[in-house]
Amino acid sequence: MSTDNASATSLIDALERTRDILSSTTLPLATASAPQQRETVGRAVAQLDDYVLPRVRSLDAPLLAVVGGSTGAGKSTLVNALVGHPVTRSGAIRPTTRRPLLIHHPHDAAAFTSQRVLPHLARVRGKLMDPTVTAPARSEGDRPVEDTGSLVLLADEKIPQGLAVLDAPDVDSVSDDNRALAAQLLSAADLWLFVTTANRYADAVPWQLLRNAAGRDITVAVVLDRVQAASAEEIQDDLRRMLNQEGLGHAPIFVVEESPLNELGMLPPPVVAPLRGWLEELGADAQARSDIAARTLGGAVRELADTTDRTADAVEGQQRTEDHLRREVTTAFDDALAAIIDSTRDGTLLRGEVLARWQDFVGTGEFFRNLEAGIGRVRDRITAFFKGEPAPEVQVEEAIETGLQAVIVEHTARASELAERRWRDETSGQVLLAGRDLSALPANYPETTAEHIRSWQSDVMLMIQQEGAGKRTQARALSLGVNALAVILMIGVFSMTGGLTGLEVGIAGGSGVVGTKLLEAVFGEDAVRRMSQKARENLETRIKHLLDQRAKAFLDRLDELGEHPTAGELWSAARDIRTAGEAL
Repeated sequence: MSTDNASATSLIDALERTRDILSSTTLPLATASAPQQRETVGRAVAQLDDYVLPRVRSLDAPLLAVVGGSTGAGKSTLVNALVGHPVTRSGAIRPTTRRPLLIHHPHDAAAFTSQRVLPHLARVRGKLMDPTVTAPARSEGDRPVEDTGSLVLLADEKIPQGLAVLDAPDVDSVSDDNRALAAQLLSAADLWLFVTTANRYADAVPWQLLRNAAGRDITVAVVLDRVQAASAEEIQDDLRRMLNQEGLGHAPIFVVEESPLNELGMLPPPVVAPLRGWLEELGADAQARSDIAARTLGGAVRELADTTDRTADAVEGQQRTEDHLRREVTTAFDDALAAIIDSTRDGTLLRGEVLARWQDFVGTGEFFRNLEAGIGRVRDRITAFFKGEPAPEVQVEEAIETGLQAVIVEHTARASELAERRWRDETSGQVLLAGRDLSALPANYPETTAEHIRSWQSDVMLMIQQEGAGKRTQARALSLGVNALAVILMIGVFSMTGGLTGLEVGIAGGSGVVGTKLLEAVFGEDAVRRMSQKARENLETRIKHLLDQRAKAFLDRLDELGEHPTAGELWSAARDIRTAGEAL
């Protein structure tokens, strides 16, 4: 290859970065394209490990020709014929487990005994047995063991130097592991020797793999096996037509006529002589091997860039889905927060029990009407009021707690139900909710809500104490009536008259306004305005915290997906690969 060291280094850097990004790309959400794209990403990472990176790092390494095909196509018999003696027959090599077999020239051993290519497969050295010795018969329970985790290496001088032949499992094997290994080995090939038969050359599975080969511009040679001499030309012409349609018109076709096997199960040498001669010429032509390696590698790099782009599109789709699911939750709980806050502003909380307890607190209303005469009389009335029997302000506090708790719990439950319903409308949401009922509030949620409300009420009382600490004229009133003044401030916070009608306005809203005037008489208008604002902000913060905790139960499911590469990172990696790969 003509790629210089600097170009190779640049390409390696781009490929390694892409590998790291792809291997971290999990596509965790159950979007429509995710399952297929996950498999595509896994294959891309495997091909980077098995072929692309090893080939770029060792541009002059021997070519790897993988023999692949359908069940019963005669791959093993063909490999034996190419080598010139049995190597793949059961019992010919030890160990005899059904592992993929890689045959190489002895001088090329170092290129394959290391983990340079196919690093995830363990190496097992094969030993050629005497082909004249019959292997011991096996009982039904003594069948060869399937083993897709290792690779048998066999050194043989009959294989041209600079070229190795790998006998892969059937591409349509009944074993999932064997099919997966066959695909892995074919992805690691510099050259495909694709074996089919006169009866099966149009099968769907091999042609899908051949289309993939055309897409990545890999060099393919097709071996048409077990062909009757009378029909050989007709079948070859039809196969050529199909190859042309799939963009593989350049692929050489080698016809192996149907022939009887000898006593060792070998084909007559003449029937494979054209294929063997082609491989020997290739082994002797360093430039031809380099051209094939460059072409296959270039196609693999372009395919990798395309895969990375498609993965970026899938990641972008995942991000849109995640954002949508987040919005469904945040919208549901934001709406709940707005509804609760509205109920604290429009007088809703001053109905029912709160209104009744407030009426008990203010009596018939004469108390507040008599306070309107002036500030001096207001102060006198405050003192007189608090010297009498304690007013039932605690009952008002409890009524506020109960009413506010009911509103918060009700709207939180609705938000949880709505968020879960919207998630269940999405496949990704259904998967995230699997085995969980996030719509149900925790059993302790009402009490937790009540604790927050009581804490808020305590904050209001503390604020009253702190505000009056430096006001001597109000010291006595404060010492006698902190709870009462706190209740009046709370009612002032809730006593906007929107939503109240008729008598309710007069009793609740009107009394709240007069209560505010009373507070202003004690603390001053600015102080009351500041305390009211602070009390409201405190309350709304606490309510928001409660809702955020419930929303978090949903959002945590998304956060558990973890960090993953962005679409931008993947698009950038694809651009870098294309730029660096132009030197190939």
